[in-house]
Amino acid sequence: MIEIEASRPYALAIHGGAGGPKTDGAAETLASYHAGLRAAHEAGEKVLADGGPALEAVIAAVQALEDDPIFNAGRGAVLSADGRAELDASVMTGDGRAGAVAVSRHARHPVDLARAVMERTPHLLLVDPPQSLLEEWGIEQAGQDWFVTEPRIAQLRRLQKANAHITHGTVGAVARAADGRLAAATSTGGMANKANGRVGDSPIIGAGTWARDGVVAVSCTGVGEAFMAGVVAHDVYARMAYGGLGLAAAAEATVARELRAVEAMGALIAVDADGRIVVAMNSDTMLAAWRDGDEVVTRI
Repeated sequence: MIEIEASRPYALAIHGGAGGPKTDGAAETLASYHAGLRAAHEAGEKVLADGGPALEAVIAAVQALEDDPIFNAGRGAVLSADGRAELDASVMTGDGRAGAVAVSRHARHPVDLARAVMERTPHLLLVDPPQSLLEEWGIEQAGQDWFVTEPRIAQLRRLQKANAHITHGTVGAVARAADGRLAAATSTGGMANKANGRVGDSPIIGAGTWARDGVVAVSCTGVGEAFMAGVVAHDVYARMAYGGLGLAAAAEATVARELRAVEAMGALIAVDADGRIVVAMNSDTMLAAWRDGDEVVTRI
């Protein structure tokens, strides 16, 4: 458990996935993760420093992670069993609005598509939206040749040979703007070598993403099935809103009850109404970044 006290009128935390990276510790590889996390945090924090809203900040941070092929979201995301990238994302603002997309195959930034669902439809979740809808909404598109990278193809071949899956990954961001409003966003390629059409917790509001002004914003990463069964993001909120717990105690209790109890790996980032940040996990690693005073900290 990592706790960071508020030091500015705004707060931002991002994550690049729990349980990874599984690397040989090569300095170049580790430097790439640190650089990617720092760049994404910088993109989101710039919005907040300029007085922008929490929603714009979390989207800017997640867009940067979706474009960086080292993370499991957008370009470079893990692949489904047939070798395609099937992407999930969600956004939620502290006033209770939310939007999500599952099995997205055409949007360069799935988080943008999730936002469009929230702002342009009466719906909350769309599955496999067609290119014609993206064209109508003006959402930037990309082909599978953009999303699918050689390292992910090689990874899929190894997993299929071993009849295995990899569950770590997922990116996300939580923010408190200077006006006190909260927002969260989450984006992922899901589970490597997953069955086509499999959907995890990232686009499920309450499981992988949650935000409510005056309480907390949460973004999760890990074994999606456990996060859905435990409604993990909402559970943190409920322990605070109804149980009266502080952020750290609520996050710790949720991880212990809903993840450790079922021996599932995962982590979450959260920010409360006062700008306190928590990174809670039961995984060996958690890629994350946040500001602690004058320093932006990146963690692998």
